[in-house]
Amino acid sequence: MNDTAISLRLGAWWETNARDLPWRFGRATPWGVLVSEVMSQQTQMSRVVPYWTDWMERWPDARALAEAPKAEVITAWGRLGYPRRALRLQECACVVAEQYADKLPRTYDELTALPGIGDYTASAVMSFAFGERIAVIDTNIRRVLSRVFLGIESRGGAASPAERALANRMLPKDEIFGCDADVADNAGSAEHAANSTIRGDKRSRLHRGERPSVTWNQSVMELGAVICTAKSPLCDTCPIADDCAFLKAGAPDWGSAAPARANDSKARIDRCAVWSSPRCASFPLEPRCPGKMPTSFGRTRFSLPPASPALTMTADRDSGRRPATTQLTL
Repeated sequence: MNDTAISLRLGAWWETNARDLPWRFGRATPWGVLVSEVMSQQTQMSRVVPYWTDWMERWPDARALAEAPKAEVITAWGRLGYPRRALRLQECACVVAEQYADKLPRTYDELTALPGIGDYTASAVMSFAFGERIAVIDTNIRRVLSRVFLGIESRGGAASPAERALANRMLPKDEIFGCDADVADNAGSAEHAANSTIRGDKRSRLHRGERPSVTWNQSVMELGAVICTAKSPLCDTCPIADDCAFLKAGAPDWGSAAPARANDSKARIDRCAVWSSPRCASFPLEPRCPGKMPTSFGRTRFSLPPASPALTMTADRDSGRRPATTQLTL
């Protein structure tokens, strides 16, 4: 297996097929890249784009967000989910504005010290915004590397030492081919964003200052997001399928995932029929598929009437602070 050839094929595929996201290709400041990474956590990219665009128009830098009313911040977060992320992002903005003069720090230790910023986000910002050579490890990258080079499925949970070692081993050296090295050194600057060249249609780009390690991180992540997906990989269109150890091994344990968590209600109710009606009487939920779904999940108590077939159920949830009613539709 020729690692260099794989890297080159992935880079060529990325150049032609990368999705046109507004924070890519030097068109966003480092702060804008950080915001995109926080918004993208456990959220579909198609949902993130309009929220990110509106967010950056309203609060283009850390200081602007730090001074915004919390109510407006929560409202602007909209349906991205996990609204606490919005408040943590504002806390992060306060630190950047006050301690770093509104400029995002460039080192790993400084980034991970910011509120709400962990290993992945710090690594992604260093690579995508500042052009630093650092292995970025997320679920998509782990899946691709495990399949292509180890011939196995990546499991859930934190990245294993073997996966981290593989990610670091595969990271290309940062020689800049056919371009000025200082362009990459200025990655994320306003001048760099203005000089990023877009040729032909909007999907064909010449990003001449991008370091090989940055291209590698982005291309592997993109491949995992749109081609080498967890459940429905498009192997026929994969640019590195010929070198994939997973395919050569006959795709062992294909599609297998880590065991569902004890409170993962979705995994338990998706195959079970339930009863509901406009009126709800309180009594334990009895599944139509015995043994596949418990009558409660964590702190959630389901309330359903005895016999009226439908596809809606109402759950009375005690959040620990105040009771609330959640309408769930299957």
